[in-house]
Amino acid sequence: MAVNLSKGQKVDLTKTNPGLTKIKVGLGWDLNKYDGGSDFDLDASTFLLNAVGKVNSDLDFIFYNNPSNSNNSIAISGDNRTGEGTGDDESVMIDLGNVPADVHKIAFCITIHEAKERNQNFGQVVNSYVRVVNEATNEELIRYDLGEDFSIETAITVGELYRHSGEWKFSAVGSGFQDGLAGLCRDYGVTV
Repeated sequence: MAVNLSKGQKVDLTKTNPGLTKIKVGLGWDLNKYDGGSDFDLDASTFLLNAVGKVNSDLDFIFYNNPSNSNNSIAISGDNRTGEGTGDDESVMIDLGNVPADVHKIAFCITIHEAKERNQNFGQVVNSYVRVVNEATNEELIRYDLGEDFSIETAITVGELYRHSGEWKFSAVGSGFQDGLAGLCRDYGVTV
Protein backbone atom coordinates (compact mmCIF):
# COMPACT_ATOMS: atom_id res chain seq x y z
CA MET A 1 0.00 0.00 0.00
CA ALA A 2 1.41 3.38 -1.03
CA VAL A 3 2.28 6.07 1.48
CA ASN A 4 0.51 9.31 0.47
CA LEU A 5 2.56 12.39 1.32
CA SER A 6 1.72 16.03 1.84
CA LYS A 7 4.03 18.91 0.97
CA GLY A 8 7.09 18.88 3.22
CA GLN A 9 6.68 15.30 4.45
CA LYS A 10 9.58 12.86 4.36
CA VAL A 11 9.49 9.08 4.42
CA ASP A 12 11.99 6.21 4.51
CA LEU A 13 12.17 4.34 1.23
CA THR A 14 14.78 1.59 1.56
CA LYS A 15 14.54 1.08 5.32
CA THR A 16 10.82 0.29 5.12
CA ASN A 17 11.29 -1.74 1.91
CA PRO A 18 14.29 -4.05 2.58
CA GLY A 19 15.90 -5.44 -0.55
CA LEU A 20 14.59 -2.65 -2.76
CA THR A 21 17.16 -2.07 -5.49
CA LYS A 22 15.45 -0.60 -8.55
CA ILE A 23 12.71 2.00 -8.61
CA LYS A 24 10.75 4.00 -11.11
CA VAL A 25 9.84 7.58 -10.26
CA GLY A 26 6.75 8.40 -12.28
CA LEU A 27 5.62 11.96 -12.95
CA GLY A 28 2.21 12.83 -14.32
CA TRP A 29 0.01 15.79 -15.13
CA ASP A 30 -3.04 16.91 -17.10
CA LEU A 31 -3.95 20.21 -18.68
CA ASN A 32 -6.70 22.38 -17.32
CA LYS A 33 -8.97 24.03 -19.87
CA TYR A 34 -6.38 25.59 -22.15
CA ASP A 35 -7.02 27.24 -25.49
CA GLY A 36 -3.90 29.34 -25.98
CA GLY A 37 -3.26 28.11 -29.49
CA SER A 38 0.18 26.63 -28.72
CA ASP A 39 1.12 23.10 -27.82
CA PHE A 40 1.61 22.56 -24.11
CA ASP A 41 4.77 20.48 -23.49
CA LEU A 42 5.81 19.60 -19.96
CA ASP A 43 9.17 17.94 -19.35
CA ALA A 44 10.58 15.92 -16.46
CA SER A 45 14.18 16.49 -15.48
CA THR A 46 16.45 15.25 -12.72
CA PHE A 47 19.39 16.90 -11.00
CA LEU A 48 22.02 14.71 -9.30
CA LEU A 49 23.27 16.78 -6.37
CA ASN A 50 26.35 16.61 -4.16
CA ALA A 51 26.53 17.29 -0.41
CA VAL A 52 26.14 21.07 -0.94
CA GLY A 53 23.10 20.75 -3.22
CA LYS A 54 24.83 21.39 -6.55
CA VAL A 55 25.64 19.20 -9.55
CA ASN A 56 29.26 18.06 -9.86
CA SER A 57 29.12 18.70 -13.60
CA ASP A 58 26.55 19.58 -16.27
CA LEU A 59 26.31 15.84 -17.03
CA ASP A 60 24.49 15.44 -13.68
CA PHE A 61 21.48 17.17 -15.23
CA ILE A 62 19.32 14.38 -16.70
CA PHE A 63 16.67 15.42 -19.25
CA TYR A 64 15.48 14.55 -22.78
CA ASN A 65 18.80 15.66 -24.38
CA ASN A 66 20.94 13.89 -21.73
CA PRO A 67 18.78 10.87 -20.83
CA SER A 68 21.11 9.08 -18.39
CA ASN A 69 24.06 9.63 -16.08
CA SER A 70 27.56 8.31 -16.81
CA ASN A 71 27.03 4.81 -15.36
CA ASN A 72 23.37 4.50 -16.47
CA SER A 73 22.13 4.08 -12.89
CA ILE A 74 19.66 6.93 -13.50
CA ALA A 75 17.79 7.24 -16.80
CA ILE A 76 14.78 9.25 -17.94
CA SER A 77 12.12 7.47 -20.02
CA GLY A 78 11.77 9.99 -22.81
CA ASP A 79 9.82 13.07 -23.76
CA ASN A 80 6.02 12.87 -23.69
CA ARG A 81 5.04 16.01 -25.60
CA THR A 82 1.30 16.00 -24.81
CA GLY A 83 0.70 14.56 -21.33
CA GLU A 84 -2.47 12.96 -22.66
CA GLY A 85 -3.81 9.66 -21.39
CA THR A 86 -3.72 8.02 -18.00
CA GLY A 87 -0.73 6.96 -15.96
CA ASP A 88 2.77 8.40 -15.78
CA ASP A 89 3.63 10.92 -18.48
CA GLU A 90 7.37 10.60 -17.97
CA SER A 91 9.47 8.52 -15.60
CA VAL A 92 12.96 8.12 -14.20
CA MET A 93 14.46 4.67 -13.65
CA ILE A 94 16.94 4.41 -10.76
CA ASP A 95 19.24 1.55 -9.78
CA LEU A 96 19.74 2.58 -6.14
CA GLY A 97 22.80 0.40 -5.49
CA ASN A 98 24.71 1.88 -8.42
CA VAL A 99 24.01 5.57 -7.89
CA PRO A 100 27.49 7.17 -7.62
CA ALA A 101 28.59 7.76 -4.01
CA ASP A 102 29.05 11.50 -4.61
CA VAL A 103 25.32 11.86 -5.39
CA HIS A 104 23.66 12.72 -2.08
CA LYS A 105 20.32 13.90 -3.43
CA ILE A 106 18.28 13.46 -6.61
CA ALA A 107 15.83 16.29 -7.35
CA PHE A 108 12.83 15.57 -9.62
CA CYS A 109 11.45 18.53 -11.53
CA ILE A 110 8.76 19.35 -14.07
CA THR A 111 9.11 22.33 -16.38
CA ILE A 112 7.00 23.85 -19.14
CA HIS A 113 8.87 23.95 -22.46
CA GLU A 114 8.98 27.52 -23.85
CA ALA A 115 6.55 28.66 -21.14
CA LYS A 116 7.40 32.35 -21.43
CA GLU A 117 7.12 32.41 -25.23
CA ARG A 118 3.82 30.52 -25.14
CA ASN A 119 2.41 32.42 -22.13
CA GLN A 120 1.94 29.17 -20.17
CA ASN A 121 2.25 28.38 -16.46
CA PHE A 122 1.37 25.73 -13.88
CA GLY A 123 -1.94 27.44 -13.15
CA GLN A 124 -3.05 25.74 -16.38
CA VAL A 125 -1.96 22.28 -15.16
CA VAL A 126 -3.98 19.93 -12.95
CA ASN A 127 -3.56 16.47 -11.41
CA SER A 128 0.24 16.75 -11.07
CA TYR A 129 1.89 14.01 -9.08
CA VAL A 130 5.09 12.12 -8.41
CA ARG A 131 5.16 8.49 -7.35
CA VAL A 132 7.83 5.94 -6.48
CA VAL A 133 7.29 2.40 -7.74
CA ASN A 134 9.17 -0.82 -6.98
CA GLU A 135 10.38 -1.74 -10.47
CA ALA A 136 10.45 -5.50 -9.71
CA THR A 137 6.84 -5.74 -8.48
CA ASN A 138 5.29 -2.60 -10.03
CA GLU A 139 3.96 -1.75 -6.53
CA GLU A 140 3.45 1.95 -5.83
CA LEU A 141 5.38 2.73 -2.63
CA ILE A 142 5.08 6.51 -2.32
CA ARG A 143 2.76 9.07 -3.90
CA TYR A 144 2.63 12.84 -3.65
CA ASP A 145 -0.24 14.69 -5.35
CA LEU A 146 0.78 18.30 -5.80
CA GLY A 147 -2.69 19.82 -5.80
CA GLU A 148 -3.44 23.08 -7.57
CA ASP A 149 -1.42 25.55 -5.51
CA PHE A 150 0.41 26.99 -8.49
CA SER A 151 -0.40 29.94 -10.72
CA ILE A 152 2.46 31.81 -12.40
CA GLU A 153 5.20 29.19 -11.92
CA THR A 154 6.86 27.63 -14.96
CA ALA A 155 8.97 25.02 -13.13
CA ILE A 156 8.40 22.83 -10.07
CA THR A 157 10.69 20.72 -7.93
CA VAL A 158 8.21 18.00 -7.04
CA GLY A 159 10.31 15.77 -4.81
CA GLU A 160 13.75 14.64 -3.76
CA LEU A 161 15.32 11.26 -3.10
CA TYR A 162 18.21 11.59 -0.66
CA ARG A 163 20.68 9.51 1.32
CA HIS A 164 20.43 9.44 5.12
CA SER A 165 22.44 7.11 7.37
CA GLY A 166 23.05 4.62 4.57
CA GLU A 167 19.39 4.51 3.48
CA TRP A 168 17.36 6.34 0.83
CA LYS A 169 14.51 8.65 1.87
CA PHE A 170 11.97 10.62 -0.16
CA SER A 171 10.85 14.19 0.48
CA ALA A 172 7.70 15.78 -1.00
CA VAL A 173 8.92 19.25 -2.00
CA GLY A 174 6.34 20.95 -4.24
CA SER A 175 8.27 24.22 -4.72
CA GLY A 176 7.50 26.36 -7.74
CA PHE A 177 9.75 28.73 -9.68
CA GLN A 178 8.99 31.49 -12.19
CA ASP A 179 12.25 31.24 -14.14
CA GLY A 180 11.54 27.89 -15.81
CA LEU A 181 14.25 25.37 -16.56
CA ALA A 182 16.98 28.03 -16.76
CA GLY A 183 16.20 29.10 -13.19
CA LEU A 184 16.36 25.54 -11.91
CA CYS A 185 19.66 24.99 -13.72
CA ARG A 186 21.17 28.11 -12.14
CA ASP A 187 19.94 27.09 -8.66
CA TYR A 188 21.46 23.61 -8.99
CA GLY A 189 24.76 24.77 -10.52
CA VAL A 190 24.26 23.77 -14.17
CA THR A 191 25.90 26.08 -16.71
CA VAL A 192 23.17 27.97 -18.58
